[in-house]
Amino acid sequence: MSRKVVRTSKFRHVFGQAVKADQCYDDIRISQMTWDSNFCSVNPKFVAMIVDASGGGAFIVLPLSKTGRIDMSLPTVCGHTGPVLDIEFCPHNDNIIASCSEDCSVMIWEIPDGGLISPLKDPVVKLDGHSKRVGILSWHPTAHNVPHTFTISPCTAVKRVRRAWATCLREAWKSTSVRLQGSINSTRESVNLL
Repeated sequence: MSRKVVRTSKFRHVFGQAVKADQCYDDIRISQMTWDSNFCSVNPKFVAMIVDASGGGAFIVLPLSKTGRIDMSLPTVCGHTGPVLDIEFCPHNDNIIASCSEDCSVMIWEIPDGGLISPLKDPVVKLDGHSKRVGILSWHPTAHNVPHTFTISPCTAVKRVRRAWATCLREAWKSTSVRLQGSINSTRESVNLL
């Protein structure tokens, strides 16, 4: 007696449903840069996406309530001189976003509550000090105002990864540029891994 065994699963009768066009984002020129990045970041208030831009890098920040066709003349965040490689919202403040670029800098931006109404060109803080392009960016999960950056450069047989924690002190938020020193000090710790 041969018995047919059907694989039982509580999900076998579950089917997905496509989202309607008015609940999607349409006509966004996502960056064509080939880099290991998500090209977007989202938090409870905004969604941000890296877009193609001439004359440097840019990204757009949209309120989550704004869906549908996105106007090409939408204001962008454009302060980098090279293509933007990664963006990340701060986990502690929904209006703060950091961006890193091929221009060897990390910029921290403050987005107004209603979203952008004009292009944002001046960062709240600019972190200089990397000697190579900054490719990966994240925030410290528990400490406030501490971004984490990675610089990846090719070596002979292995890749060197330079990790840096940069503490943005409260006084630094008031200035427009913070220069990090190359040596290990109280505001930055660098680690070279082989």
